[in-house]
Amino acid sequence: MIYPHNFEQKIGFDDIRRLLKEKCLSSLGEGRVDEMNFSDSFNEIEERLNQTNEFVRIIQEEDSFPAQYFFDVRPSLKRIRVEGMYLDEQELFDLRRSLETIRDIIRFLSSEDEEENSPYPNLKKLAGDIAVFPQLITRINGILNQYGKIKDNASQDLLRIRRELASTTSGISRSLNAILRSAQSEGYVDKDVAPTMRDGRLVIPVAPGLKRKIKGIVHDESASGKTVFIEPAEVVEANNRIRELESDERREIIRILTSFANELRPYTEEIFHSYEFLADIDFIRAKALFSIQINGLLPTFEDCQQIDWYHAIHPLLFLSFQKQQKQVVPLDITLDHKNKILLISGPNAGGKSVCLKTVGLLQYMLQCGLLIPVYENS
Repeated sequence: MIYPHNFEQKIGFDDIRRLLKEKCLSSLGEGRVDEMNFSDSFNEIEERLNQTNEFVRIIQEEDSFPAQYFFDVRPSLKRIRVEGMYLDEQELFDLRRSLETIRDIIRFLSSEDEEENSPYPNLKKLAGDIAVFPQLITRINGILNQYGKIKDNASQDLLRIRRELASTTSGISRSLNAILRSAQSEGYVDKDVAPTMRDGRLVIPVAPGLKRKIKGIVHDESASGKTVFIEPAEVVEANNRIRELESDERREIIRILTSFANELRPYTEEIFHSYEFLADIDFIRAKALFSIQINGLLPTFEDCQQIDWYHAIHPLLFLSFQKQQKQVVPLDITLDHKNKILLISGPNAGGKSVCLKTVGLLQYMLQCGLLIPVYENS
């Protein structure tokens, strides 16, 4: 069946797209919803419907399907095609978690040894040639901790820098606390005052009238003007060293990330292919969730021009009436090669438009790979 221009808008398919997008886990699936169109190929439609139907069973019968971390890192991967570019920590964290999700989905769908024994053969076929990159996941695990932050031991230089940072910071803290205790005992500083951070430097809060009692550099004052923040002269050099070490740390992190980007770059095309699979899964999952929401099912499906529906329901009308706790009047309708035309007449508000839109929308949904709300013997 071929459809005329703006047919989607006339039958309300734009609303179907919106509802599907709401069920996607990421922009990966949303992009697939935007690209969704009907097919007039029996084999293609059959495959789409079977994929959706299999995923309905996964949702209803399985509790271990990997449905976390559907991140679209394709824009980041495109960027690192340029030599010298790299993924930042968050992007690398998203890459690791989404690659793990792809790996886990492949494992889930490939749990059976033989395709004919698989409970989800169409989804397994979809996963057939998808790469999972265990070596890249292992490499990222050597760089990031479980929270997505660069590990201290991501490199020997980073470990050395961070140890010196910790040691220097600890020394400054001890010095400041000694100065603070002395100032408190002299009455220059209140008893409840503690060292604080200003412009990346550890300082002591002091009343403006007493700022000359502590030798050092005034870095800032509070908004009220009742407090100034002094960096004691004894810790200025150590604070300068911290700044140097922080710069060294940042340079080393960039070096680590750039080095990994160089390792990653040759695999980007294969990784893109794997993310296309993740987009497909997100899209099929959204279709399955929508099918469950509207009580959709897979009717008997043959390669011939025939409609034989029992208790067919307009899905958007069903969802609207459901909120109002109303029931939709279902349709029974038959069209075949002998009876190709159905003439509908009757008074206004008699259901003619609903009947036409129901037939048009359900047939269109079916050719887009969506299950439809009809009785099982349809």
